Amino acid sequence: MIFHVSKSGCDRFSGTEDAPFLTISKAASVALPGDTIKVHTGVYREWVSPKNSGTEEHRIVYESAGDGEVVITGAEPISGWTDEGDGVWKVEVPDSMFTIRNPYTTLVYGDWLFDEIKGSHLGDVYLDGKSLYERQSLEEIKNPTPWPHAMYPDDSLLVWYCEHQGTNTTIWANFGGKNPNEENVEINVRPYCFWPEETGRNYITVRGFTITQGSPQWAPPTALQEGLIGPHWSKGWIIENNKISESTCCGVSLGKDISTGDNEWSNLKFKFGTQREQEVIFRAVRGNWNKENIGSHIVRYNEIFECEQCAIVGHLGCVFSEIYGNKIHHIHHKQYYHGAEVSGIKLHASLDVQIHDNVFYSCYRAVWFDWQAQGTHLYNNVCFENLSEDLFIEVCHGPYMVDHNLFLSKMNFRNVSQGGAFAHNLFAGRIVNNPDRGRQTPYHFPHETAVAGYSSIMGGDDRFYNNIFLRDEDTNNEPVPMGFFEHLPLPPRTKEQEEAEKKAKMDGLPTANNATLYPVGLQSYESYPDPNTKFWENFVPGRPPMLPCAAAGNLYLNNAVPTTWEKNATVHADKGIEFSWDIEKGTANIKITNPELIQASCPDVITTKLLGISYNTEMAYENPDGTPYRFDKDFFGNMRPEKNVCAGPFELGEGAAFEFTV
Repeated sequence: MIFHVSKSGCDRFSGTEDAPFLTISKAASVALPGDTIKVHTGVYREWVSPKNSGTEEHRIVYESAGDGEVVITGAEPISGWTDEGDGVWKVEVPDSMFTIRNPYTTLVYGDWLFDEIKGSHLGDVYLDGKSLYERQSLEEIKNPTPWPHAMYPDDSLLVWYCEHQGTNTTIWANFGGKNPNEENVEINVRPYCFWPEETGRNYITVRGFTITQGSPQWAPPTALQEGLIGPHWSKGWIIENNKISESTCCGVSLGKDISTGDNEWSNLKFKFGTQREQEVIFRAVRGNWNKENIGSHIVRYNEIFECEQCAIVGHLGCVFSEIYGNKIHHIHHKQYYHGAEVSGIKLHASLDVQIHDNVFYSCYRAVWFDWQAQGTHLYNNVCFENLSEDLFIEVCHGPYMVDHNLFLSKMNFRNVSQGGAFAHNLFAGRIVNNPDRGRQTPYHFPHETAVAGYSSIMGGDDRFYNNIFLRDEDTNNEPVPMGFFEHLPLPPRTKEQEEAEKKAKMDGLPTANNATLYPVGLQSYESYPDPNTKFWENFVPGRPPMLPCAAAGNLYLNNAVPTTWEKNATVHADKGIEFSWDIEKGTANIKITNPELIQASCPDVITTKLLGISYNTEMAYENPDGTPYRFDKDFFGNMRPEKNVCAGPFELGEGAAFEFTV
């Protein structure tokens, strides 16, 4: 059956095209497997909570009717502002306006939230759909100054402040000289836009909407992970062709429910966070966390932006999912609070998750896999102008596969893990290699959630084949110390500061809370055993054992630096590749200026057989269905020859320079 929803409808109608419902929520309360809800143009100020599941054969589909933009928003318009002078306006809002909680009395809170910044509320004030910056006093509203950490400091001059008394919330705001009674001013009153209140609402499709302006809570892996939209511990959702923005924390949540734990580390102040996360995982294994019940979602062709924690977050509930074709940008652009869960995509336990053909730019970092990235496959993504790094892998045992990506930011890869395979990538930034040997994390039977074992990280067990390393303009070859969460450019530091950084700042960070920054290339692997070393026979007292690594067929341009143990490494002084980007358009331009450097530079096509198995899991690098990898196609799907392939993402034929925009 097809139900229709229109702003000219009524929830007492039958939901037909001639007699549509007024709200999406009404349609969500009656839709059954096989039904489609078509929503006509307009702004829908509601929290849609699907009542029923679809089935794998007969999904429940929510979609835009195609007659104009359909907005689902967690905000309400606010009028009746009074002029307080000095550019400050004031309004009082009753508590009865809010759903579930008052976001102006609820702080951003949870595990792994850094405590240097206090007092950020979940609420926001919006001018023409764009959120203002919260400040901590009325004086800061009268005399705003730019927030120095903001990606766009001038935007931070539009500010608000709140106080609560009795049953009312008072909000003061400075709109930069505009009269809020003559403008589109809103505040968020609902935490979610499209989110089932109950778990286990399976096989639902959501497509073609603008989803915006909600106030979900901070989403660590040890808590209920909220988002503007998400399946809430269900199976088989498809979230596609939506525009998702303006979340105080996360846009899309594929993450865990509340039953396995909710911020016990922060709430109880008893046991460390790492132990709490271990407990969460084993509770889930004992429950219904398996392929039959959870995960297998598809998130594709969405634009996700201006979310302050993550575009997409997930722990446990993200397993066996596919995320592709999305444009993800301006994530954590305010930087008004911070913590260890900030990224374009932040996934824990991303078992057999495939992430491909996405574009990430102007994020704090692009992609972060934390714990149990077993079977994860990251390929054909484009990352540029991300502030911290394009890829962060933390305390995973592998095997995970990274191939045919364009990593163009100043820092490309922060490795606190082991067991990765990297093939045919373009690395145009630094690699920071700092394995965390202080935490024990689980690994799994292949393509299952069942835990097969438990171990600490030794570091190494990585493979680099047929990649291009394109050095930046920094000619310094000396290693430089840097902090665990630090990004470029590095500030000057004293010897005392360097020593202080070696002390762990919070649970879950390495005991020696520092890393080393090397030039572009693989020099950070210099101290690791090569594949021919029997590392267990070469124990060095006082130094933890490290697993052997492999590198072959890599191309080092502009004097990028290989390891001394990579045999026949090819280094050129010529750059051979130029790139630029346009942030307004969200595009990157790549130009191959010297294709002769790249053509036929590698002897072999990369396969599962060549990659071998990862150390702890003893699992092959392979597809989620167990079939072997064979990377005989390039970034564009062009076939590679059987022998003498090109390094990097592109298979170049004979001819002149090659240029494209993505």
